[in-house]
Amino acid sequence: MATSAAFFAIGLLMWFFLAAVALEVAGEMPVPVFLGIALLFVTRHRRRRRRSRLGAAGIAPIPYRQPPPPRPVPVRPEAAWARAMERFAALRGEYAAYECDPMAVLRLPALSDVTVPSTGRFVEAFAEAQALETDAFPPVGHASTFVAAVERAERAWRAARDAAERIRLSNLAPEERNAVERVIKLLTTARDSDNDAERLTAYARARSELARLDRAGVIHMPRTAQAALEVAGRGQLPA
Repeated sequence: MATSAAFFAIGLLMWFFLAAVALEVAGEMPVPVFLGIALLFVTRHRRRRRRSRLGAAGIAPIPYRQPPPPRPVPVRPEAAWARAMERFAALRGEYAAYECDPMAVLRLPALSDVTVPSTGRFVEAFAEAQALETDAFPPVGHASTFVAAVERAERAWRAARDAAERIRLSNLAPEERNAVERVIKLLTTARDSDNDAERLTAYARARSELARLDRAGVIHMPRTAQAALEVAGRGQLPA
């Protein structure tokens, strides 16, 4: 590119020289004056080309650089422990709500059966976190262990619920599934009926059928759910 520009400048100067000779012969302008004008023109032309090249280089896109990831804000051990205590209390409440609801147990029986691998892992993780729970902030090492145990229990609970949702009543034989569905209908009738006699009769039949299913190992009804049915069977609606 520089060679072509030099040839262009030389050619332009030769053209101006010939034009100057012609003008001087014609008596229009002396050759030195004309050549001075030509040299000035060529110099300005080269400067403009140089500025153009520099400007083009100056606006070239800058390669994108990934910004560094933000540094995590350190969490004080006391704050992490307090947050884990809140999460564990919420998990305990969700687990207790399931175990106190006979209808929920009948719809997701795998969640109360520790022989189901996902349920067994949750029960173990929950027991571990519960054993590490303290009323006041413990030593830092104990607090960190508790926080990790709560995280494991939460993950295990979600996995156990997901598995129970997929399984539902598919593990039962057709006769067993029909029996569970009859109990669900009886409990629905007892819950929705405005007739006390009908409601109490439905609860009594449901309790009798559930006892039979529990003895056969078809349904593992937690004691808290059984207690809720007993309260309802005495004339009080379950919460």
